[in-house]
Amino acid sequence: MSDAFPRPVPGHVPVLRLGDVLLVTLQGDLHDSTAQQLQQDLAETISRTGVRGVLIDISGVEIVDSFLGRVLAEIAAQAKLLAARTVVAGMRPAVAITLVELGLTLPGLSTALSTEAGMELLSQHSPAARAGGPRQESP
Repeated sequence: MSDAFPRPVPGHVPVLRLGDVLLVTLQGDLHDSTAQQLQQDLAETISRTGVRGVLIDISGVEIVDSFLGRVLAEIAAQAKLLAARTVVAGMRPAVAITLVELGLTLPGLSTALSTEAGMELLSQHSPAARAGGPRQESP
């Protein structure tokens, strides 16, 4: 018998698919084994589904250290090799200052102020948007 809503697995970061985008919400600290599992889950899901974007919401993260910066850069590099773009959303001002002080540039990542802005950024670069596909226009 399966549950309608899967129970969270300790040390596991859920990856949700929203159309052509995978949404990852980081909360608190990301440990080595959890980071490795997240990278593997994202790579497998991108490969299996063919999504074009990964949106990582870090609004729940208090501190981004060099480890998390490296993990985010590695996720972006893996996603790029699998033809997906990575956007980090919800970065707090203190986190941005820390990244600059640490000299971390996060290559391959775009940033957005919110998850909504991140979704918009990824939708601008989707194949449907480039091919003149359906667009929503404001009145």
